[in-house]
Amino acid sequence: MGLATPESVTVVAVVGTGVIGGGWAAHFLRMGYDVVAFDPGPQAEERLTALVDNAWPTLERLGLAAGASRDRLRFTGSLDEAVSGAGFVQESTPENLDAKVRVLADIDAAAPPGVVVASSTSGFAMTDMQSGCRTPDRFVVGHPFNPPYLIPLVEVVGGKATSAATVDWADRFYRAAGKVSLKMDRELPGFIGNRLQEALWREALHMVAAGEATVDQLDASIAYGPGLRWALMGPCLTFHLAGGPGGMSHMLDHFGPALLEPWTRLQAPPLTPSLRDQMVSGCAAEAAGRSIEQLERERDDFLADLLLLLERHAERWGRA
Repeated sequence: MGLATPESVTVVAVVGTGVIGGGWAAHFLRMGYDVVAFDPGPQAEERLTALVDNAWPTLERLGLAAGASRDRLRFTGSLDEAVSGAGFVQESTPENLDAKVRVLADIDAAAPPGVVVASSTSGFAMTDMQSGCRTPDRFVVGHPFNPPYLIPLVEVVGGKATSAATVDWADRFYRAAGKVSLKMDRELPGFIGNRLQEALWREALHMVAAGEATVDQLDASIAYGPGLRWALMGPCLTFHLAGGPGGMSHMLDHFGPALLEPWTRLQAPPLTPSLRDQMVSGCAAEAAGRSIEQLERERDDFLADLLLLLERHAERWGRA
């Protein structure tokens, strides 16, 4: 599939350079690719440069691939120029389905035949997004988690018109590019990680709306509780250990009836002005005067520490 093997790609086009697209650019630069970027928004080039510069010290700490350099980033003035010489295209434009359909069709018309194109969409089905493409078989979802230059996971899934070869090619490419690729078996609204996040988020909103918990209590309950276990094992293996020597079998037999208890409310609560204000003020209080940029840097420093720790333990868990 494509003009090159996944491992031989040297030039990546990044279309859309906001938080996600810019994060992808930083990641691909760290891994030693030439990155050609395009975004028609005002001051897009300046914002992208600032994002990469801010992330680079952390990426240096984690380790740069041979030849990695910020100088290998080039911002172009047109979509055609960005994708015409690319061996892979990562699209990260805003989450608007009609706009996604148009931009993917434009990429399809401009990218060399056979070059795989991935969308960073966080919820749209590729079946819907590829509907305006002349060669839809080369389009796939490559859904990252923020920030893409630090969080390893990318969820890969095709649409109805995507070839199986494209999905396999993209999976191999992301692995060669230093990501942990989760190749999904079928399309699923919101994919896998976002659906789990959404369930937790809805319950959090219910607790705040009902006065049952504050924003800082919610964050502390995960950051100093199950989140620590999930970083290594995920929710399923964590519950496997909860069953003691009997593992998941005992856990389900013993605690299964509790699943019928009305502990959670999966339908989202009404986003009233009061709930909105509580969430905003709660986050402001928790941030304690720190700017978004300061919080991002603290997050990145922490994630770098955590990634280096996970690297030491990864091999025994089959994730090296």
